[in-house]
Amino acid sequence: MRRSKLEIYEAVLGALVRRPLGIDRIAFETSMDCSILRRRLDFLMENGLVEERVSGNKTVYALTERGVTVLKTLSFQKYFEKVANTIHMMDEALQVLPSLTNNSSNEKANKAKEE
Repeated sequence: MRRSKLEIYEAVLGALVRRPLGIDRIAFETSMDCSILRRRLDFLMENGLVEERVSGNKTVYALTERGVTVLKTLSFQKYFEKVANTIHMMDEALQVLPSLTNNSSNEKANKAKEE
């Protein structure tokens, strides 16, 4: 299944939420090709969500405060969508429930008449 850019950015931010990672580890955790990941990281760095840290000959990427805030916002949005879907399903169930109750009562009444 193909992911949208937003889903890819969210996956990258999610991979970095626990600790800074190198590009190979991020690619592994997000199931992405390193060349595509590099472009996505560049975008996230340009927008202040991720920062590049160089220590000796090793480069790692870490979330900035802004990146943490954006990730929390995206997570909250997903949670809100789940709640909204649950409420919608409950509304539908409440509309169907009275007709099921009436049908059940009518069936019981018919069985009682037959006996």
